[in-house]
Order: sequence, then structure tokens, then C-alpha cells
Amino acid sequence: MIPVSFEYQKAGTVEEAIAVLSGSDGKILAGGHSLLPAMKLRLNQPSKLVDIAGISSLKGIKEDNGIIIIGAAATHAAIASSDLIKDKLPFFAEGASMIGDVQVRNYGTIGGSLAHADPAADWGALVLAAEATIKVQGSGESRDIPAAGFFQGLFSTALQDGEIITAIHVPVPEDGSRTVYLKFPQPASRFALVGCAVVRHADGRTTVAFTGVADTPFRDNGAEQAASGNTLDEASIADAADAALQGVNVLSDHYASEEYRRHLAKVYLKKALRAVA
Repeated sequence: MIPVSFEYQKAGTVEEAIAVLSGSDGKILAGGHSLLPAMKLRLNQPSKLVDIAGISSLKGIKEDNGIIIIGAAATHAAIASSDLIKDKLPFFAEGASMIGDVQVRNYGTIGGSLAHADPAADWGALVLAAEATIKVQGSGESRDIPAAGFFQGLFSTALQDGEIITAIHVPVPEDGSRTVYLKFPQPASRFALVGCAVVRHADGRTTVAFTGVADTPFRDNGAEQAASGNTLDEASIADAADAALQGVNVLSDHYASEEYRRHLAKVYLKKALRAVA
């Protein structure tokens, strides 16, 4: 399949990319593993692509005052192999290593995945459970979007026209915290039929987030309330699973029925809570 004709421009800075996008229906190109397939299917038909893959300021991974700063153009492979991530946010390294195949991990980027907001992508659950902040920049100003307010529906985010993600800021969990990301992958694409991210803080507070379950990744308040502050034994873990997915419109498709996906989500929540117990 062949996309419609488009212009291509390589940006050297974030400001240049934003200026080129201004007033056009152009799209940002980083790794291209979400955008290009959609263009080939003509589900997306931008008149211009602005390539930001060469902007060095978008690629770094560093720690600053208890915050891990991941550049939006950092690849999944770079995150998976980062010693800093492995030490401070091990479930980010786990999740990144599960994405797609070697080629996807080497070219796909965290910012591109978040902006695309596929309901079965891994990063949504991870940034939600980590209580991350999405840093974005538009014409003349930048702003912070808490992960909890970033995903707004199927392939829909809080990004406004002309804005691009520049970085993801993740608070380092305090000493004694434990994290895990587990998923049941679709065998071919490796997207999550169900993905579950859990952070068990040292004081017992627990954050739980799912991807692949609904039309957008989400924090599960019922499971969090059941798990937080309680000793994680089989009884409390079962209670958390029972409390999960209350009021959630669970997806049903040709990969998994609503009933099966709901069952998988509870099973993987139990596995994740046992892992951090």
C-alpha cells in the first residue's frame, strides 16, 4: 500500500519543528512505527512530515533532583538498556523490552507511542502507574500534562494542534518501593491484549494501571484502594482483583472477547501484586 503524496522536512530543533507544523496539517515523524502504517492504509493523510529524530535534546535519559527525565525521542531499546532506568525504574526497562521486535524497539520512540495513544500500547499503563508528567511544547509556550489527564479516548490525547511531546518526567519511587509490568501479548504484533503496571510504594500505597483492556489506558481506583495499606497476601490480592475493572467498558474484538479480556486482566493483576508483595 502506498500513502498519498507528502512533503518531508528534517527539523534541527524543537522550535523549528513547531514552526514548520504551525498552520498546517503536518505530522511529527520520529520512529514512524505508528504513523507510517496508518499512512500506508490512508487512515492518516498528512500533507507534510516533520522529522524530529535527529534532535539530540529529545533523546537523553537523565536524573535531576529525584526525577527521571526521558526525552521524547528516546527509543524503546535505549530505555530498555539504560542502566539508570534499570536501577531507578526497572518496570520501564521491563516494559520497553517487551515492545514489538528488535526493529521496532530500535526505531520506535516513547514520545511517538504516547502521542499515538494506541489503546494496546505498553507505555500508557507504565506512565500512569508511575504518576509521570508529559512535557509538551507548542508555539511560544510549554506545559505539563499529568499522565492521569493525558489519555482522553481511543487514539485521543490532551495534545493540542501544533504541540509536540518533548520529555517524560517520572518521579523516582522512594527506597523500598517495588515495581512490575506484566502483559499478555498478541503473538504477532506484541501489543498487549492485557498489560498491567503496578507500583508498590514503601508506605504501602499502590498504583495500578492497565492497557489493552479498554479504549484508553487507565488507573484502576478500585484495585488501588483494595491493595493500598494492606499486607499483600492471597486474601487481599483476591480482594483487589474482585474490585478491579468496576464500571470499565472492556474491549471485545477478534483477538479476545470482553469476558476473556476481563478474566485476563484480573489474572495479570494478581500476578503483578504477587510480584511486588
